[in-house]
Amino acid sequence: MVTEPTKPADLLVIGGGINGVGVARDAAGRGLSVVLAEKDDLGEGTSSRTGKYIHGGLRYLEYYEFRLVREALIEREVLLAAAPHVTWPLRLILPHSPEQRPRWLIQLGLFLYDHLGGRKRIPASGPVNLSSGSEGEVLRAPFRKGFAYYDCWVDDARLVVLNARDAAARGATVLTRTAVVATRREGDLWRATLRDSDSGETRTLHARAVFNAGGPWVERVLGTVAGVNAHRRIRLVKGSHIITKRWWQGTHGYVLQNTDRRLIFVNPYQDDLALVGTTDIPFDGRPEDAAIDGGEIDYLCTILNRYFDLAMTPDQVLASFSGVRPLFDDDSTKNASAVTRDYEFDLSGGDGQAPILSAFGGKLTTYRKLAEHGLERLKPFFPTMGRPWTAGTPLPGGELPNADLTAWVAEFAHRHAWLPASLARHYAQTYGTDATLLLDGAKATADLGRHFGGLLYEIELQWAVEREWARRGADVLERRTKHGLFLTVDERRAVAHWLADARRTAA
Repeated sequence: MVTEPTKPADLLVIGGGINGVGVARDAAGRGLSVVLAEKDDLGEGTSSRTGKYIHGGLRYLEYYEFRLVREALIEREVLLAAAPHVTWPLRLILPHSPEQRPRWLIQLGLFLYDHLGGRKRIPASGPVNLSSGSEGEVLRAPFRKGFAYYDCWVDDARLVVLNARDAAARGATVLTRTAVVATRREGDLWRATLRDSDSGETRTLHARAVFNAGGPWVERVLGTVAGVNAHRRIRLVKGSHIITKRWWQGTHGYVLQNTDRRLIFVNPYQDDLALVGTTDIPFDGRPEDAAIDGGEIDYLCTILNRYFDLAMTPDQVLASFSGVRPLFDDDSTKNASAVTRDYEFDLSGGDGQAPILSAFGGKLTTYRKLAEHGLERLKPFFPTMGRPWTAGTPLPGGELPNADLTAWVAEFAHRHAWLPASLARHYAQTYGTDATLLLDGAKATADLGRHFGGLLYEIELQWAVEREWARRGADVLERRTKHGLFLTVDERRAVAHWLADARRTAA
C-alpha cells in the first residue's frame, strides 16, 4: 500500500469513458487539480463501441425530445470545429418506406433537424430521386424515392483519447488500468484506494469531490465503491454492430427504417468496409460481458436484404462489436428505443460532507455539455473555479486551418511526399496537426521503425505508449487506431509482444 503524500486533489473522476475525460478536461482547464482513474483502457467500454456518430438523433424528435436534439445539434457544430480531424460531415441517404413513416412526417422531421441547432457547417437536407444516380443503384426496386441529410462521423475512441490528452496537458493526472476499489468520506474529503490492474499495487489519495462517470457501472461505483445510496437508476441497453465488405460506391451512407420503427445506419468504414448497426436490446448482465448474438446478426442482415439488392448472410460478417448504453431510467414502460438519451445528475454531500456527483445517462454527442452542467453542480464546493471554456477550444491535433480536413490532408501529404499516399492520409486524419510531431525527424519510411503489417509502423506504437496511455494490443489496434482489422493473427501477436516489452522496459 502506497499512501500519497501530496495534498488532496480537488476532483477525483472515476471512469475514463467520454464523460469522464470530458469532465477531467473541463475541470483542469478551470483550475481544479484533477485525478482521473479508469479501471481498464480509456474508452474501452461503451465509448469505443458506439455507432460512430456526432448527431442530434433524428428519431428522438418522434418522442418530443426537442431540447435534447437541439443541444446535440449545437454540439455537432462545436465538435466539427474542435476536432475536424476525427469528425466530419457524412451524407446519409434515407430511402422512403411509407409502411413505417409517411413522407410528410419525414419532411417535417428533417426540417426541424435542419433548423433546431443553428446549422452552419452542415449542408441542408432534401429529397433525392433514387431511380437515377449512384445512390439508388444498389437499392431494391421498391425504393425509388428518398431523402438526403447530413450528420457527422466520428472516431469515438480517438475523441476519448484527445480529451484525456488535453486534460493531462492542463495538469490532470490520468491513470489507466487503475480501479478505484473503495472510497469513503473522511469529513470534508474522500479517501480513495486505487489498484493498478497490471502490478496489483495499491495507493491511496484524498480528494475534495468525486465525479462518478462510471457509465454502465455508475450504480456499482456509487453503491459498492462509495457506499452511497443512489436516488436514480439506469437501464442497460445492448447495441451491436457488424462489419462487412462494402457493396456500394461513394462516400455516403444509408439510413434504413425497419419494421419495428428503428433506424439502422449503414456507413462507409475504413476505405472498403461497411459498418452496420445498431440493435437495441435490454441487457441485464455484466457490461463487460456484452457480445453480439446470432439473433442480432440475423436482424441486421434481414434489414440489409430488405433494402439492398444483395444476399447478406452471417458468414459474410467480418467482425462485430457490442456496447452497453447506460440510459437514464425514468421508471416508464417504454421499449429500449424510446428511452431517453438525456442525462441526469445525482448529488450526494454538502453541509460538511464531501460531495459525489454521479452522471446517469447521456450520449456521445453531448458529453461536453454534460461536463459543463456537471461542473456547474459542483461550483458551490469550488467557488473560485473558472468559467466554462471548452466550446471554442480545439482538441489536440484539431487546429486545422478553417477546420478543413481535405485541405489539411492534401497539404500534409505534399510536405511528406516520401510517404505512401494511404499512410499520409492515415496519419493526417488520425492525428491532425499532431501528425507533424509524430513524424518529427522522419524523412523516409525506414525512419518509421519496424513494420508490423498494413499501415502500422513502430513510430505509431511509440506515440501510443508515450502520449496516449496504450498498454496492450487492443488499446492500439482497436481503439487508438483500427489497424487490427487489417493485420493477421501473427501480426497482432507481434504488436502485443512489442507492447509487453515496452511495459517491462518502462518498469
